[in-house]
Amino acid sequence: MNSCKMETIKTDIEGVVIIEPRIFNDARGYFFESYSKREFDEKVCPVDFVQDNESCSTRGVMRGLHFQRPPYAQAKLVRCVKGAVLDVAVDIRKGSPTYGKHVSCLLTEDNHRQFFIPRGFAHGFAVLSDVAVFQYKCDNYYHPESDGGISIADPTLGIDWGITLDEAILSEKDRKHPRLKDFESPFSVVR
Repeated sequence: MNSCKMETIKTDIEGVVIIEPRIFNDARGYFFESYSKREFDEKVCPVDFVQDNESCSTRGVMRGLHFQRPPYAQAKLVRCVKGAVLDVAVDIRKGSPTYGKHVSCLLTEDNHRQFFIPRGFAHGFAVLSDVAVFQYKCDNYYHPESDGGISIADPTLGIDWGITLDEAILSEKDRKHPRLKDFESPFSVVR
């Protein structure tokens, strides 16, 4: 038996990783290990997750693009346990060769994929199914005064959300985030 319980898929932005668990199916259904610190630390990077969150949203809901400013920045490991979402990470690290670029990943209850977003990225998702239950692990506690965001509607980001902005259901807070060009990033690439 293969002891590997997850496969990692590198993306166009270093550090942003898609994770596919090894699924064990039989007549009863399926089983998979959704998280192993030992394997995650070895294959992705060492992270100490301290908080798990869950949200439930309906079709058209868009959340993001969110981040927390240092020293309360968060890395996240996200997955969709019911329905389908398009999940997006945008590099907002000043000096990064991929600054302003994004990676998107379709996360569904059927593909069981997970998406790792390191610190220094804005994160958001769009709900593509009637209902989606979304879970994420964070490596730092939520700190409301450190909230930040980039506009989901910023055309310079070039994100195809899978739904139109006319269909989007956004919070009042998310409607007010600045575009990337009007934003002063609190993150820098250490060289």
